Amino acid sequence: MLPYFPDFIQQFDIWLLNAISNAFSCEFLDALMPIITSLGNGGVFWIITAVAMMCFKKTRVAGISVAVALLIGLALGNGILKNLFGRVRPFELESALISSPLIDMPSDHSFPSGHTLASFEAATVLMIKDKRFGIPALVLSVLIAFSRLYLYVHFPTDVLGGILFGALFAIIAVKAVDKAISLINNGGALK
Repeated sequence: MLPYFPDFIQQFDIWLLNAISNAFSCEFLDALMPIITSLGNGGVFWIITAVAMMCFKKTRVAGISVAVALLIGLALGNGILKNLFGRVRPFELESALISSPLIDMPSDHSFPSGHTLASFEAATVLMIKDKRFGIPALVLSVLIAFSRLYLYVHFPTDVLGGILFGALFAIIAVKAVDKAISLINNGGALK
């Protein structure tokens, strides 16, 4: 496990998280954010999206690319990075401002945000492949990422890491799927 995040990053994260909590906390968002965050649970929404897209010829390649990106994120993000960094969740800190959680608190490590990672993997693929799907996916991804901060289960740098790694894994997936399709269509000839 890597050492903790540098103190100045940890302090800035806590300050920003508390500022978000103080600025946005209200009954309406207390009711809405658990619903929004649940759309990212286990990447199920994005898995269903990928499978649905694979059922139609016009969106099949995008669906396959989303699925590959999600698999990369599961292996590298949730499997390796979370365990490598081993970062505690904000609600576990003594300085946490949370009094009563609005959702069941996760038990895995905090960096990067898995909800954000999966969401931005899917949204990035869809922005590359078809903006008609990509723009709504991006809006939903931003809402899911914000929900993780609002619910006090991730630091801002966890969410930022999820965004950056999600976009990177999506680009890798798109390139890999496009290359595989090109090889298949050309009878396996290497180019």
